[in-house]
Amino acid sequence: MNKNVLITGGAGFIGSNFIFYFLEKYKNIKVVNLDKLTYAGELSNLKTLETNNNYTFIKGDICDTELVNELFTSHQFTDVIHFAAESHVDNSIKHPDAFINTNVYGTFNLLNVAKTHWMDAPFSFKEGCKANRFHHISTDEVYGTLGQKGLFTEETPYAPNSPYSASKASSDFIVRSYFHTYGMNVVTTNCSNNYGPKQHDEKLIPTIIRKALNNESIPIYGDGKNIRDWLYVEDHCKGIDLAFQKGKVGETYNIGGKNERDNLYIAHKICDILDELKPKDKPYSKLITFVKDRPGHDFRYAIDASKIETELKWSADENFETGIVKTIEWYLKKYKK
Repeated sequence: MNKNVLITGGAGFIGSNFIFYFLEKYKNIKVVNLDKLTYAGELSNLKTLETNNNYTFIKGDICDTELVNELFTSHQFTDVIHFAAESHVDNSIKHPDAFINTNVYGTFNLLNVAKTHWMDAPFSFKEGCKANRFHHISTDEVYGTLGQKGLFTEETPYAPNSPYSASKASSDFIVRSYFHTYGMNVVTTNCSNNYGPKQHDEKLIPTIIRKALNNESIPIYGDGKNIRDWLYVEDHCKGIDLAFQKGKVGETYNIGGKNERDNLYIAHKICDILDELKPKDKPYSKLITFVKDRPGHDFRYAIDASKIETELKWSADENFETGIVKTIEWYLKKYKK
């Protein structure tokens, strides 16, 4: 299996973890990582790959049509795995324009360039391009919010509630349209909340760890009862790989960890583990404080992953209690440096 794969946003949290997983598993795949290196992209996430002959980094914007065209021409990509996105809900509330530009127009631009290079006309592929795949990485936030019961399935109607989730929902629909209108070989995966090594410091779990270690107040929105389904990033990478390699053309697969936890539980759990690993004179949980809830804060997300489990034989290896210990240990080493 000789493939030249364009991975967008590969210097970010999930993308960088996936590139390591992908190149370790497949020795005959070449990866070009296109990343704009905005605040969430860190080249240090990929430093040990600099000498890997199957890996190339390009700094650039997925909205730059000329650049994307040049890369398709020079590298003859057989596939695209599209991670690149603005993804922080709070930032989308303050500056929604960046989210619309990157997540909506950027996704369209990639799809359109790929179509130009792989297809002669709708449902007509250039020679050797029929198997070329565009894999779009999305989120469970496109489905909106859940009450105390129920799970998101691939058939759940979209009901995004923030500019971020609305921009991701838009990108999902554009990907879908390129399958139904042009016959492009696309697949989409929607994941629950990821956690693990290399996540940006602004996210919930790294923030709790960092604030605790710095003896600062640990901010929790509202009453802390908002619930998320937590997915260890390496389990997500395995699911992406399965959907990329074996997923049916035009299909969507939800990837979730079956680890529903509310934010207050997360904070207390991390504090309890830090009490054991790096004890101080008083429990870290004393630092937990409640702050004003953010606008449009969805109450609960939870994914039904039975489709990918049944059709592609995926399953998560980590539960939250094992994954969070690995995550905290990684951040302790990072912050020690």
